[in-house]
Amino acid sequence: MEPIDTTPAAQAEPLSTAPAEPPAAPAEPPAAPVRPRPRGRTALLIAAAALLGISGGTAVGYGIQAQRPPSQLPALSQTELAYPAKALPADKVPAPLPASQDRQAKTDGDLRELLIDRPAGWSEDKDADWLDDGWMSVGDLARDYEDEGSMFEYLQESRIRRVAGAAWKKGEYREATVTLTQFSSGAAEAAADYADGQRGYMLSDEYAGNEGDLVKGSGEGRYYIYGVDREPGYLPSYQARAILHRGDIMIEINIYDTRPISKKDIRTLAERQLERV
Repeated sequence: MEPIDTTPAAQAEPLSTAPAEPPAAPAEPPAAPVRPRPRGRTALLIAAAALLGISGGTAVGYGIQAQRPPSQLPALSQTELAYPAKALPADKVPAPLPASQDRQAKTDGDLRELLIDRPAGWSEDKDADWLDDGWMSVGDLARDYEDEGSMFEYLQESRIRRVAGAAWKKGEYREATVTLTQFSSGAAEAAADYADGQRGYMLSDEYAGNEGDLVKGSGEGRYYIYGVDREPGYLPSYQARAILHRGDIMIEINIYDTRPISKKDIRTLAERQLERV
C-alpha cells in the first residue's frame, strides 16, 4: 500500500501546504553481534565437567541421606490451611476508584467534557463551521489534510472513534483550536502513531523546522513555534502547535495570529489540556 500523507493542510491563507512526501525514515542500526555457542573440544569439556558434577553430587547426597534417622511425615489433614469462615469487613475491602481517578470512566463519557475550559479573555469562535455542538466529523478532520481521501482511509483503518473540538478567538486576529481525536480501545497504539507521524512532519522547514519542546508530563508530547510567513499584500502569519497523546486520545492545539506567539502561550494550553485527559 502506498504511504499515507497525513500532513496537515494550512488553516488559513496564505499559510504553506503539506509537503508532497514525508521525510525519509532513518536507517535502522546494525544488529548487535551474537556470541556463538562453544563447539568441538570446548563443548565436550564443558559437557564432561557438567556430567561429573551431577554424578559426584548425587553419590555424596545418597551417602549423607543413608546415615540420617527416619523422620515422621506430617499429617495429611492440616486445618490451619483452611480459608476463614467470615468475609473481610467492609472497611478492609478495596473501594472502587472514583470517577475522577478512573481514566476509563472519564474517556468513555462525554468526550467534550475533557476539553480544556476556554481561557480568560477568549470568546467562542462562532465562525468555526467545522464544529457541530463541540463535535467534529471524521470527514472534516480529514479535510484538514492535503490528501483528504488517504487521510480519511487512514483514520478509518486506525479505528477512529470520535473527535471533539473547541475554537476560540481573542482580539481581532488571534485564534486557537483544540481537538481530541479518540480511537477505539482495541487500537492501543493508534493515538500514539497518529501523534508520532505528525511530530515527524514538524521537522520539515515547511512547518516548524525544529524538534520543538517537551510538554511536561506528556512523555513524547511537544509544542512548536513556526517561523513567520510573509507574503506581499498580506499581514504576517504566525502559528504555534502542540501535539501529544494520552491513552487512546490524540491531542492537537493550534494558535494563529498576525503577531508573534510566545512559547508560554502554547505550552500553557498544552499542559492544562493534558491535565484534563
